[in-house]
Amino acid sequence: MNVFTFSGNLGRDVKVNQAGGSTVANFVVAVKSGYGDREQTLWVDCSLWGKRAEGGLPQYLTKGQTVMVSGELGSREYQDNDGNNKTVLTCNVASITLASAKGDNSNSQPQQQPQRQQQAQPQQQAPTNDFDDDIPF
Repeated sequence: MNVFTFSGNLGRDVKVNQAGGSTVANFVVAVKSGYGDREQTLWVDCSLWGKRAEGGLPQYLTKGQTVMVSGELGSREYQDNDGNNKTVLTCNVASITLASAKGDNSNSQPQQQPQRQQQAQPQQQAPTNDFDDDIPF
């Protein structure tokens, strides 16, 4: 099984197109690794197919958005304008999670949300033990 999970920032806004009767949303994720002088940025071309590409998700996939992606890893070769052969990493997206937008100040929001969730949850009763204590093992 080929599963590639990574997180990074979108390098450009999503582009939604039709391909062979199906909808596809294409976007590029910049994944940073290393630190200092050895820091590198790996660019991954991602494709989100079908109903997920048709829904409301693409409107949130804008440049700078932090995402966590999981899917099938692949590669594609092409020749650039100078005649050099290049290899691009690709990902056929199985799942995507939006983390936060670039420059989003999310410090105040998460502190308020758990309180609302706690109020909305029904009161749970302590579990009762309906099992017989005389289990032979």
